[in-house]
Amino acid sequence: MAPRSSITGFDPKKLAASSGTLSGGLPVTSAKDPWARAEAWRYTGPFTRWNRFRGAFPGLGIATGAFVVYLAYEAVFVKDEHGHDGGDHHGIAT
Repeated sequence: MAPRSSITGFDPKKLAASSGTLSGGLPVTSAKDPWARAEAWRYTGPFTRWNRFRGAFPGLGIATGAFVVYLAYEAVFVKDEHGHDGGDHHGIAT
């Protein structure tokens, strides 16, 4: 017996072929996509994912470096001169 055609005339294989999907539901490569070339600029050059991330935090690298230099300076040159000896320094007897 021959395969029966749909009453409505709808053919899912023709729909998949025209909508840009393969038989497994995967998208067809950009060679068949008419908008692929128009959208390519969004993911190249200054608009790559790394460049967009890097531009989101301007000065973060310089600020981190300056903070590390400050911490190193403080650890080496700044001494605590406050003189806490653990005794009573408010004049209240215990």
